[in-house]
Amino acid sequence: MRDYKKLEVWKKAHELNMFIKKNIATQFPKEERFELTSQLTRASLSIPLNIVEGCGRFTDKDFAHFLDNALGSANEIDYCCLCASELKYISEDDYLKVNQLISEVRAMLISFLKFLRSAGKKP
Repeated sequence: MRDYKKLEVWKKAHELNMFIKKNIATQFPKEERFELTSQLTRASLSIPLNIVEGCGRFTDKDFAHFLDNALGSANEIDYCCLCASELKYISEDDYLKVNQLISEVRAMLISFLKFLRSAGKKP
C-alpha cells in the first residue's frame, strides 16, 4: 500500500479541490447549486479520492484504473470551469488560476499513469 499523502499528484489534486471549493464554487449563483456547482465540486473531490482509493490497491494495474478515473474527473472540471467562465460566474483571473491547476494535475496524472504502465511491462 502506498501513502497517498506522500504523492505529489495527490497534493496537487488536493490543492485543486480546495481552490475550487473555496474560490470557484462559492461564486456561482444559487440557481446553479444542484447543477453546475454540484457537478464541479463532486468532480474536484473525485480526483484526490480516486488517488487515495488507488493507493489502497495491491497492483499497479488496479491503481492505474483509479488514476484513469481521476483523469476523467479532471476533464470534467476543465469543462465546468470553461462554462462558468463563459457564463461570467467566475473572473478571468480565477479561470486562469484554476485552468493552470487543472493542467498541472492532468499532466501529473498522465505522467504517473505512463510510469505505472511501463513498470507493469518490465519482466
